[in-house]
Amino acid sequence: MKRLLAALLLAFAALSAMAGGPARADDCILDHCADRRSSPDAPAASAPDPAPWRRSSGGGALAGDFDFYVLALSWSPSFCAMGGAARSPAQCASGANPGFVVHGLWPQNDYGYPRQCPGNGFLPFSVLSSLGDLYPDQGLARHEWRQHGLCSGKPPSGYFADVRTARDAIAVPPAFKAPATDLRLSPLDVQRAFFDANPRLRPGMMAVTCRRGLFQEARFCLSKDLRAFVPCPQVAQQGCRSQSVVLPAAR
Repeated sequence: MKRLLAALLLAFAALSAMAGGPARADDCILDHCADRRSSPDAPAASAPDPAPWRRSSGGGALAGDFDFYVLALSWSPSFCAMGGAARSPAQCASGANPGFVVHGLWPQNDYGYPRQCPGNGFLPFSVLSSLGDLYPDQGLARHEWRQHGLCSGKPPSGYFADVRTARDAIAVPPAFKAPATDLRLSPLDVQRAFFDANPRLRPGMMAVTCRRGLFQEARFCLSKDLRAFVPCPQVAQQGCRSQSVVLPAAR
């Protein structure tokens, strides 16, 4: 009897070895898995890529895989006051008088943002030619498509349609539409003005940035479908820390 039991144990051990040894911590039966933390040296389970054609061979992000959008509206007079005329002469020409202009619509994650997304970085002229009222410079539109638009997972026409929708969804406070003189405000004052003009906008859903004592941008966090403002702690915490900023009037 003992010999028979020993033989059975040896046969079971052989079968286990043929099947790949004892069950690993990352083995699963349907949705019931072992505790993956029980074996720190066990290799991590690799889930199949749901859309391998959208991932770059260089390890970039998966296009369309992000949490929300950030719409950045740049205060054009500040850009021009900091030497922007050399990069965008038309934007800073005397009498052009733009206030807020679109810097970009950026796919964003709760922590960080997607980069090096795959896709064709060429922006067709049929799309580019329709963006004159959206971006102050064609070079900026091309850059934004390569840097951020590809990560949206949409074609150029769809992405820039979203940029326009997002831009049009923001109500600019009357005080910022065409100030005749320079304004000195605190970053919180700028946010409060936008809260008053956009009733669904709340603290923690936007940020004000500054540079060299000048107001630079207002950044708004929007859901992926652009239907709502969303909380974005990391973006909000990266706002301007100055006590006050200057909003230069257009020259």
